[in-house]
Amino acid sequence: MASKYGKKAQSKVKRAMHERKRGTLKSGRSGKTVKSRKQAIAIGLSEARKEGAKVPRKKGGASRKKKSSASRKRKSSSR
Repeated sequence: MASKYGKKAQSKVKRAMHERKRGTLKSGRSGKTVKSRKQAIAIGLSEARKEGAKVPRKKGGASRKKKSSASRKRKSSSR
């Protein structure tokens, strides 16, 4: 079975984790210091993704299709 993440992704996450431990990892636009372990991993993976590393696709969020309000109204009125 092939690995889900490439070497570049591993190294980016590793670097982000080290920076977080030292207190030098900053988040995007706001530039606030990152304290969360999960956020550090997310930053590392997004950097790797930008450089074209092997990283699985993001789940859900904006990519999921929302139901239209018309179909929701129809369902609620049929009950």
